Amino acid sequence: QVQLVESGGGLVQAGGSLRLSCAASGRTFSTYAMAWFRQAPGKERDVVAAISWSGTNKYYPGSVAGRFTISRDNFKNTVYLQMNSLRPEDTAVYYCAARQGTLWPNPKANEADDWGQGTQVTVSS
Repeated sequence: QVQLVESGGGLVQAGGSLRLSCAASGRTFSTYAMAWFRQAPGKERDVVAAISWSGTNKYYPGSVAGRFTISRDNFKNTVYLQMNSLRPEDTAVYYCAARQGTLWPNPKANEADDWGQGTQVTVSS
């Protein structure tokens, strides 16, 4: 089990950028695949990016591909989400999630082992 704490959310204008961070506790962080999800009011929690334990394999759905970039630093036990060209429809609570294993292809929320508390991202038009 890992404890996850997100930071970096906030209010930004459309077209702007934000960088989210997720700090993990525990010595086994490098054995987890990681993902970022988001959930807007009244909607399901959907994945926006995922990364393998080594950082080699990454996944993005079409809605954010080319705008969002996930990365991780296993020495700092941290995963990042760089979000560029933000749109009002990106407004949501963003959650960091962990799943034991090397890969996490096409992640689903019910597959996560651990969750952070979430950080609000609001994009104004």
